Amino acid sequence: MNELTVGRPKREEYTLYHGPFVDRVEGSDVIASLREQLDELLGFLGHLDPATADYRYAEGKWSVKEVIGHVIDTERVFAYRALAFARGERTPLPGFEQDEYVRGGDFSHRSMQSLTNEFEHLRLSNVSLFSSFTEDTWDRFGTADGSALSVRAIAYVVVGHAAHHISVIRERYLGTA
Repeated sequence: MNELTVGRPKREEYTLYHGPFVDRVEGSDVIASLREQLDELLGFLGHLDPATADYRYAEGKWSVKEVIGHVIDTERVFAYRALAFARGERTPLPGFEQDEYVRGGDFSHRSMQSLTNEFEHLRLSNVSLFSSFTEDTWDRFGTADGSALSVRAIAYVVVGHAAHHISVIRERYLGTA
């Protein structure tokens, strides 16, 4: 799929909640953004030491591992939504409670390498999924968590959500910008 075919989502393709994630993505070639972000994140995650991976910047906040686990879980949920909507699913899909997913993920017992590997495999799979969509597929909508979203908007949310959390790790956990 080329840049002109996919394009940026229109405002009516996503909710106000998803807007900040969409806004984080530069340009209009979301497939290129998915690939570029993968390279960036693999480099970033590969440099985190074990002490940093278990660090929490405040009581009750997720550890770095839990943040990465959340990014993985969220990307997996949104990729399923994109697949379902692309295939014409009309049944509204449920939301998911991120804190319950993080608790259930038990990410503290995982190594950063295993989380990094999982993210890499998931993202490569999602690049293949999104790359397989035809021009009309990007315009399809479905309902998840009570809100309508387009397939195109979901791809942007995936990139923007990961970018948001990497920014949080840099600022609040590592003290860099």
